Amino acid sequence: MVLGKVKSLTISFDCLNDSNVPVYSSGDTVSGRVSLEVTGEIRVKSLKIHARGHAKVRWTESRNAGSNTAYTQNYTEEVEYFNHKDILVGHERDDDNSEEGLHTIHSGRHEYAFSFELPQTPLATSFEGRHGSVRYWVKAELHRPWFLPVKLKKEFTVFEHIDINTPSLLSPQAGTKEKTLCCWFCTSGPISLSAKIERKGYTPGESIQIFAEIENCSSRVVVPKAAIYQTQAFYAKGKMKEVKQLVANLRGDSLSSGKTETWNGKQLKIPPVSPSILDCSIIRVEYSLMVYVDIPGAMDLFLNLPLVIGTIPLHPFGSRTSSVSSQCSMNMNWLGLTLPERPEAPPSYAEVVTEEQRQSSLAPIGACEDFERALPGPLFAYIQEFRFLPPPLYSEIDPNPDQPTDDRPSCPSR
Repeated sequence: MVLGKVKSLTISFDCLNDSNVPVYSSGDTVSGRVSLEVTGEIRVKSLKIHARGHAKVRWTESRNAGSNTAYTQNYTEEVEYFNHKDILVGHERDDDNSEEGLHTIHSGRHEYAFSFELPQTPLATSFEGRHGSVRYWVKAELHRPWFLPVKLKKEFTVFEHIDINTPSLLSPQAGTKEKTLCCWFCTSGPISLSAKIERKGYTPGESIQIFAEIENCSSRVVVPKAAIYQTQAFYAKGKMKEVKQLVANLRGDSLSSGKTETWNGKQLKIPPVSPSILDCSIIRVEYSLMVYVDIPGAMDLFLNLPLVIGTIPLHPFGSRTSSVSSQCSMNMNWLGLTLPERPEAPPSYAEVVTEEQRQSSLAPIGACEDFERALPGPLFAYIQEFRFLPPPLYSEIDPNPDQPTDDRPSCPSR
């Protein structure tokens, strides 16, 4: 008798989204099928699945232990979110080559369904970082007597949703700083920077509107700039490893001595990036908007405004008008951007976007596809759902742009 051979072993998920990418959240049921194709009759001890989700960090540091010796210190830590095992065919024992209790699988293609539920407790969003990762996967294992096991692993994506329509993420972020330049015994005039953004929470694909005022009373030519940074923090054995990466940036016009520049909603678009990770004990992913003044020959003057990148975009009605307007009652006179007491409701989506425009916006965008290819992993395939901006919001325009808003003295004449 000639034994059959295993031609293929595959895993497929029952995807519930249009992009056919397996994406889940805490409490969801993960289901799918293990497909086995054989060219002849085979006898197996078991066909198992093993599903696991965990966060893991690892890095090394070199240390000197004396004048001529050195050693490497390893830092590792792991958090397990779930660990599920199930037998689809056969029995539990597979550590011997006994011919008893074997299951016969005939020639052809066979499918075996599996299903398990993710924990109800919050899970960390899938992530691949420089010194750590958050991964979720299902592994199928086929065990036969006198043969090495046939194994296959397939990852799926978990998103721990962050709804930016919460009061804390709808609150505006603002700040003011000033810097005086000194050169030996000569003191230059101050450089001042004030900046504000409408809220703290955004989703990928949105543009941050930056309201800022830069006043240059120094003798140098300065350049106002803005940038979004991602900060990855990894924790193990009481130590922390931090990685900071530039996500997007923009540059304003050069500002000569005695000049002032105002940004009335200058836009900086958020590319398809991973959402913030705030609830994992060993990995954190945070974002910030840095508005700064590039000063040649001196330390830059900068403001850091915290951001949270979420997964549930801004609601077009209600939440923004009620939550933001109530929290924006703070005095913004320092920036000369007075918000109206009762802002008008934004237009409806149907009034702004025609059906033809809506259909055309669903076509793939080449630039985003290039970005996704540069950032591997299933997470960025799902980001396609966040490419498109939410329905347009009403604009907040200064009703008195030409009127002075404070009593600050102007730069001295030169």
